[in-house]
Amino acid sequence: MSELYPKIAQLKTVEALRGRLDELGLELPVDNEIESSADGSPMAQPIAIGRHQVANRWCIHPMEGWDANHDGSPTKLTLRRWRNFGLSGAKFIWGGEAAAVQPDGRANPNQTLAIPENLGGLKQLLNALLDAHVESFGDTEGLFVGLQLTHSGRFCRPNSKELEPRIAYHHPLLDEKFGIDPADASVIWTDADLERLIDNYVVAAGLALQAGYQFVDIKSCHGYLLHEFLSARPREGKFGGDFEGRTRLLRTIVARIRDAYPALTVVVRLSVFDMPPFKTSREIGEPMDYARLLPYDLGFGINADDPMEADLDEPLQLIGELQKLGVAAINLSAGSPYYNPHMQRPAIFPPSDGYFPPEDPLVGVVRQIQAARHCQEAFPELPMVGSGYSYLQDYLPHVAQAVVRRGWINMVGLGRMVLSYPELPADSLAGREMRRKLVCRTFSDCTTAPRNGIVSGCFPLDSYYKSMPEAAKLRELKQDLK
Repeated sequence: MSELYPKIAQLKTVEALRGRLDELGLELPVDNEIESSADGSPMAQPIAIGRHQVANRWCIHPMEGWDANHDGSPTKLTLRRWRNFGLSGAKFIWGGEAAAVQPDGRANPNQTLAIPENLGGLKQLLNALLDAHVESFGDTEGLFVGLQLTHSGRFCRPNSKELEPRIAYHHPLLDEKFGIDPADASVIWTDADLERLIDNYVVAAGLALQAGYQFVDIKSCHGYLLHEFLSARPREGKFGGDFEGRTRLLRTIVARIRDAYPALTVVVRLSVFDMPPFKTSREIGEPMDYARLLPYDLGFGINADDPMEADLDEPLQLIGELQKLGVAAINLSAGSPYYNPHMQRPAIFPPSDGYFPPEDPLVGVVRQIQAARHCQEAFPELPMVGSGYSYLQDYLPHVAQAVVRRGWINMVGLGRMVLSYPELPADSLAGREMRRKLVCRTFSDCTTAPRNGIVSGCFPLDSYYKSMPEAAKLRELKQDLK
């Protein structure tokens, strides 16, 4: 199945990549050479985020390891990951880790918590990153570090691998896919519950400020709670229905935090388009049957008449509202790793709960880059970060500097790539050669592992994880899946 499409690693030159893009009819600029800071690289240019000056255009996306202690405090694995973020050379650390604002909101029993009892742990994470950055670069000038705040909603697993969902509304396809009883009203948030949740977001933001973080990200992507509310048309009451109602939870949280902590910058990571959920299989991916639901009113950024296509009208309207509320930057993502991973994190090799890609992963990469371009061009004064670049592998820096140079996006974020090759930004900015043996090949082990109760990390390429006992367990698991 992995031979359905030519792998990026088989494209030995920039011209070969351009040729493949042409074959697919995709528009994507690719620079011939990676430019260093000394060469005037677009990636080395500073940018203002609110009142802060960020020293380059590389960003690190929030990366969960499913490896904190049960009380939400960091383990040595969590601290090692944050240390690597500091060593990366990227100057915009977007949230570092998704921290749940209340214990029932964790996506796994070992997720970091942004609660008063873990203030010390939040400080530990930040200090590990700052110390590593000073060690490598001499100081923290131009470094901008925040904490991502979240509630996992439909994908809560706070006590075990079993779902304990808290949902905005009953979605017929997602309920079926994840075994949620469509008649169970107890899993739906009441408006009173949501008011308490809003309070907890404000408390968590205050903790982040107290711990020394410069900003908080209000996570609104990937099918988690605040993203799900954006599509809550069937929901009655003030937090559902029309655009104003569906966006009220996110807008209220942002406004409350801005009012309570004016010294704290607020940013938002947003899934700007989606697709219907796909079936889990070991075959080529197919969407669940959505024909009976047309026009499809169960998504955000979706064309209701053809939900396999994006419609950015509402996402652009929301971005405008967030800008008016004082949100200083938007990190643009798409979809969900739980129900349509091929379009959220394009890869040849699927995770264990996924499927083989129904398109060349380059199509998914360019889909996200073009959507981000559309958003950035609509709001040229609002800094935005692009996602979905890891599948470009060796050519990631070539594309990153090309799209930033052209103004398609202000900054480029790294997710999976930073697990295997955290120093990619530093190497590219210094003019050093890419360390090809560390380049993420999107094997999806970092997703398959936590889906099966194993910590997340790059088991194929990171020697630290490769030597762990969990690596053998993961290999056995993957063999059983074949």
